[in-house]
Amino acid sequence: MSTILAYTSPATGHLFPMTPLLLELRSRGHRVHVRTFAEHVETLRRLGLEAEPTDARIAAIWHQDFSARNPLEALSANAETFTQRAEFDGADAAASLRDVAPDAAIVDINAWGAAAAAQAWGGPWASFSPYVPPISSAGTPPFGPGLAPRGGPLGRIRDATLRSLIMGQLTKRYLGPINSVRAEHGLAAVDTVDQFFRSAPLMLVTTSQPFDYAHTDWLPQIRSIGALPWEPPSEVPAWVDEPGDPFALVTTSSEYQADEALARAAVAGLAEEPYRVVVTMAAGVADLGPLPPNVRIEQFVPHGPILARAAVAVTHGGMGATQKALGAGVPTVVVPWGRDQLEVGARVAHAHAGVRLSKGRLTPDRLRDAVRRAAGMADGAGRVAAGYRAAGGAAAGADAVEELLRT
Repeated sequence: MSTILAYTSPATGHLFPMTPLLLELRSRGHRVHVRTFAEHVETLRRLGLEAEPTDARIAAIWHQDFSARNPLEALSANAETFTQRAEFDGADAAASLRDVAPDAAIVDINAWGAAAAAQAWGGPWASFSPYVPPISSAGTPPFGPGLAPRGGPLGRIRDATLRSLIMGQLTKRYLGPINSVRAEHGLAAVDTVDQFFRSAPLMLVTTSQPFDYAHTDWLPQIRSIGALPWEPPSEVPAWVDEPGDPFALVTTSSEYQADEALARAAVAGLAEEPYRVVVTMAAGVADLGPLPPNVRIEQFVPHGPILARAAVAVTHGGMGATQKALGAGVPTVVVPWGRDQLEVGARVAHAHAGVRLSKGRLTPDRLRDAVRRAAGMADGAGRVAAGYRAAGGAAAGADAVEELLRT
């Protein structure tokens, strides 16, 4: 069997969805070596994967887009973060490729330097995207503003016009940093952002219809394999199994995004609702003041057992948290905070699997109303969950990687 090297960015929202794929490859007899941030190395080793920490300087570079005054500033801030990390993850990935000598590599879409190192290496490699990548697709809205699909001539005109504007801004703010990273690894410059994100022979995207839109022009290079929810093995708190009202799970970003206002609105808005409200704040628990009797705040608690007993979820629009809820058939309120989250909210609404509420309109009363409406959309969430299962999940991803190895 083959040796496979996996390289991740320093985000649990990227490592955790990749883990089921890596475990599936290991179960098929492949040797799987993972380079990830130090916090989770021991967990992966206990699962039977070979794991080593990435350069600690990578995780020390935090996203600063939460302080941006507008979406264009946020794009520039993200480009700066990925470029700064690339200085270290490119060299680190290149060293890993030399040390491990894999037959194939799997690289996180946000590890720009590692992607350049994998391409320069010259062996078969795949990009792994735990969110819908910002790649153009015929018949779908341009990525970014969270537009719903619109057919007919007016829809085509809208999409073409906005795609030109949006891709122009992506090109302006991303292309220079991208080509600087590529030049450091001896690679030719790319002309478009699409060309960069499509530089891998294979891209695996952890979503599928009916949550995502149809991307008929992505195949065969880009494969949607469905959601891959995963959490590290941990003890389930005793209070999860206690009888009582159904849960309402509220989650904020695992990479700090200044989204404490979402937690505050949930605490105030759901205080009198017939739910046991669990708020998880993975990036750090904020002081939310006195808590109502039905509200509990945790930095981490396994989401799976709570979702199995939940009637609704509220998320900041992170792909991992949102798809974890929908994969459990739990309708979701999405309050997008930035990054790809407008697109996540648009897809939740389009699939009739929940409600999108804009950050600018967030109040306790409006959040409570959105939760009440979303709770009646379990059928839509169930359809999304069925679509994830039909896409094949980790097995489909492993099939694609093995196909890459054969070619």
